This record gives sequence, C-alpha cells and structure tokens, in this order.
Amino acid sequence: MDLELYKIESFLIKHHVMSLATTDFEEQSVCSLFYAYNRDFNSFVVASNENTVHMRHIQSNNKVSGNIYLETKMVGKVQGVQFSGEFLELTNDALEYAYFKKFPYALALIPKLWQIKVNYFKMTDNTLGFGKKIIWNAPSH
Repeated sequence: MDLELYKIESFLIKHHVMSLATTDFEEQSVCSLFYAYNRDFNSFVVASNENTVHMRHIQSNNKVSGNIYLETKMVGKVQGVQFSGEFLELTNDALEYAYFKKFPYALALIPKLWQIKVNYFKMTDNTLGFGKKIIWNAPSH
C-alpha cells in the first residue's frame, strides 16, 4: 500500500460519520451516514434506506463525493478527508462483515448496505504543516 493511502486510512478508521453529497443533475443533496472503511477494497460501507433523497439521486447518478473531518478550533490539529467514488449495491461478504464488526448493534435493524468504491482522496492534515495536502487517485485500468 502506498504511503499516501496508509496515512488517509489511519485517519478514516478513527472516525465513523461521513457527509455524502449526491445529485440527479437537477438538484443536490447532502446527508450524514455511518461508515466502515475497508482498505483491501478501498471502499466505504454504509447503510441507507432506498426511500431517501440521496438514494433517489443515486438511481440516476451513482457518482458521489463526501468528507470526513475532525472538528476542532485548533488550526494546527485540523484534519479532514474529501473523497469521490461510485455508489454501488453491496455484494461483498467481507465488506458486509466490516460494517457489522464496527456497528454490531445495526444487525438488529437489518439495514440495506451499500458500497462506495473510492477513486479519489484528498486529505488536509495540518499536523504535518499548515495546509498540508495528501492526494491519492485510484490507479486507472
């Protein structure tokens, strides 16, 4: 794993809520979702009801973006990750396991799980210097 992705992953596993932005090309929406991140598949796993605005958007446009950040007033501790990727129906047992390992109480809710396959990360990490950015792009095939 390259060093950039390792640094980003180290941040992601310490957090559990993302803001997710979607559009159907006519309107935009943003929502908050609990997530589990799996580095082997470079994917987030989220639970969401199909009757939401963001899920209606995804039916016509599965390209999404979002962010996860550390809320702090101390400028030297600012950290956050922006990402973009594809929102897909979850078909992978290892990813499902990752979600329920992080959120075991969610099993009782029998949620519909989804995969966000990440193709781009940008991390701001002021602990490495003011405005320090770490960029990662998925290898193209």
